[in-house]
Amino acid sequence: MVKSAHIDTFATDNLPDKSLWPELILSHPAATYPEQLNASYELLERTIELVGRDKSAIIAADGNFTYGELLVLVNRISNYLLAQGVVPGNRVAIRSPNNAMAVAIWLAILRVGAIAVTTIPLQRAIELAKIVEIGQIQFALVDHRFVEEWQAIPNYSGETFIVGGGSNFDLEIAKQSAEFKVCETAADDVSLFAFTSGSTGVPKATMHFHRDILTIADTFSKHVVKPTKDDVFAGSPPIAFTFGLGGLVVFPLRVGATTVLLENAAPPVLLEKISEYKISILFTAPTAYRAMLAQLEGKDVSSLRRCVSAGEHLPLATWRAWFEATGNKLIDGIGATELLHIFISASDHEIIPGLTGKPVPGYQAMVVDENFVEVKDGEQGFLAVKGPTGCRYLNDARQKDYVVNSWNLTGDIYTRTPEGYFKYESRADDMIISSGYNIAAPEVENALLMHKAVAEVAVVGLPDEERGMVVTAYVVLRAEFIASDAMAKELQDHVKNQIAPYKYPRSIHFVDSLPKTTTGKLQRFRLKS
Repeated sequence: MVKSAHIDTFATDNLPDKSLWPELILSHPAATYPEQLNASYELLERTIELVGRDKSAIIAADGNFTYGELLVLVNRISNYLLAQGVVPGNRVAIRSPNNAMAVAIWLAILRVGAIAVTTIPLQRAIELAKIVEIGQIQFALVDHRFVEEWQAIPNYSGETFIVGGGSNFDLEIAKQSAEFKVCETAADDVSLFAFTSGSTGVPKATMHFHRDILTIADTFSKHVVKPTKDDVFAGSPPIAFTFGLGGLVVFPLRVGATTVLLENAAPPVLLEKISEYKISILFTAPTAYRAMLAQLEGKDVSSLRRCVSAGEHLPLATWRAWFEATGNKLIDGIGATELLHIFISASDHEIIPGLTGKPVPGYQAMVVDENFVEVKDGEQGFLAVKGPTGCRYLNDARQKDYVVNSWNLTGDIYTRTPEGYFKYESRADDMIISSGYNIAAPEVENALLMHKAVAEVAVVGLPDEERGMVVTAYVVLRAEFIASDAMAKELQDHVKNQIAPYKYPRSIHFVDSLPKTTTGKLQRFRLKS
C-alpha cells in the first residue's frame, strides 16, 4: 500500500472509523486505479498526451486557455502555494465565481497535495465561519470581488490571498516557474472537502479522495454523458457544487474537451452562449430548462447533443416540453455530495421519461423500508446506494445516519420498476430543494429569529411549478409589530443579509400560532398540507 503524501494529517485523522464507511466497490473496470495517483496530473498531463498542448481547454471571462497554457498557469500557482508554506494535507479554501482562475487554483491545490475547500460566492460570513471552523481552513484564495464577507469571518487565523483586480497575487504568479514536480499523492489521499447543508442547518464536510475525482468521470460521464474531445461544455451550477465541479471541470478535462465557464449563467445568458460557442453538452437544473423554454424563440440551440438535469426533481412536463422544443432528451440524474456526483441516470434510447434511470456502471441501488428490508418493485421506500464512491463525513456523528448496513441512504423516497428503473417520489426529510439549491429549513428559521419582530417561525418547502419547491415561512410576530407587506419585505431582506440570498423565504405568511404537539414540538407536516 502506498504511503499517504500528507504531512498535515488532519483529514486522515478525522475520517470516520472504517467500520462506518459504506462498502466501496473498487473492482469495476470503471474505477480501477493505481495506488499512487494525483488527480491534477491525470486531468492535465495525461490529457495533454491525448489531445496536445494547443487544444482549447477553457473559455472564460478572465481569459481563454489551451491545455498547455492552463498547465503553465497551474504550475505557477502550485509553486506560489509552496512558497507560501502550503504543505500536503493543508486545507485551502477557494472563493470565486466560475472562471479560469478558479479552475487553475483548484488544480494547483490538488497538485501540491493539499485539500481544496470550495465555497459559494453568495455565502455570507456566518456560513463561511462554519466552513472555516469545521474544515480548520489554513489558507484561502479569494476573488477580489468577494473579499468583504471573507474578512468578516470571526476567528479566522489563516492566510488570505486576494486574487485578481491587479492584486499582488497576480504579480507574484507571473514570477513563478512554469515547471512543477507534482506531489506523489496516494489514490486515497483526501483531495476535496465538499460541504453540504444538514437538515439541522449545521453543514457537513464530505471527504473525497484523488481517485474519487476520476471515478465520477470514468463512470457517469464516460457511460452516460459520453463526451469526446470535440465537445464544448457549459452550464449554470457553481463549481463549488460537486454537480458543477464534475460537469464543468472534471468531465471536460478528462477527455480533452472545452469548457465555457460563465460567471453569470442565467437562462438568457445560457441561451446566448449556446449559440455563440456551439455548446454541445449542457449542465443545469430543471428550473433553468423551464425558464429557457419560454425564451427559445429565435435562438439557435442546434449544437446541443447532451442536456443533463440534476439538483432537483425533473418534472415529466419539463422533460416533454424540452424534447418537443429542441429534440433533445434530457438526461435526468440523481446524485449526492456524499457520493460526489450522479449515480442513477440514463441516456439515449435507455431514457424513459418520468423515470430517473438505472444505476450508473459501477454502482448498485435498491429500495428499502425503515427496517432496511428491500421492498417489492412498485413499493415506495428509501433509496440505498453503493459503488466506488461513498459517504465519509469529516468528524460528524451523522455518518451513522447516512451509512446503514454498508449502504449510502440518500434521504430520497423512490420506487423501482420491474425493469430495474428507479422513479423519484419525494424527499424524506425537511430539506428544501429549490432551483437546484439545498436549503435547510432550520437555518432559514434561525436567520428570521434574529430579527427583533419575530417571536416564532416555521419554514417549509411547498411545491412550486417553476422552482420545484419554494421556501415558505410561517411567522408569529411579537405583539408590538404589525403584519404587512412591508414587514414581509423587511424580513426577506433581513434573511438575505444574514445568509446566502437564495435561501430567503419567497413567501411569508403571518399567523397567530404554529401547530405543535402537546409536548411543544413543531409539526411542520401540518404546514405542508
